[in-house]
Amino acid sequence: DPNNAVRPDYTLPEFHGERQQLIDEGLSEQQAVRSLTALWNFNNNTEKVRWTARLERLEEARQQAEEDEAQRQQDLKDKEEATRLEDRKKNKNKYAPIKRGKVPSDPTILPVQYATRRLKAGDYCELHYFTNKGLDEAKVSALIAEPDALVMLPASDGIHSWVPAAAVKDPKAAPVTKDENLTWEEFNEAAPRIISFM
Repeated sequence: DPNNAVRPDYTLPEFHGERQQLIDEGLSEQQAVRSLTALWNFNNNTEKVRWTARLERLEEARQQAEEDEAQRQQDLKDKEEATRLEDRKKNKNKYAPIKRGKVPSDPTILPVQYATRRLKAGDYCELHYFTNKGLDEAKVSALIAEPDALVMLPASDGIHSWVPAAAVKDPKAAPVTKDENLTWEEFNEAAPRIISFM
């Protein structure tokens, strides 16, 4: 750094050769020292200007590099955002918000498979199977019934087929209350359940 350079003392003996050249040209010793000092000042000022210009170029290059890096980072962010938005547009289900709801604490109680099978076939099914009493019986039979047991039943076209035992009405089961014998309370329990189950 030429700003930190110290001007030499040209009156010292080590600069005798430089002074002597100027003295030989016709200058006095004082004039030779002043000329050497002026020459040093001129060269030092030129070096200072060069040094400052070099520092400015380095600073500009550093700022340009920082701006380029910031622009590159911004372009990368924009590209990632565009990719994310495009992916979000293509896969809407993947980014669908998850509804935070309560987990049901009571299990859904379904009617016996016999009643379910009759409803699916479009046949008449007694409301008894959808009352509290009927659903309690379904819960008990679901715990007792062997899930893999099959029973052979004749179909309407005369061909016999195997159906799960739970889907067939158990002849030994508790008697089913006919619809006309249901109390109003039992009817009010069963009617909305059978409608929602249909």
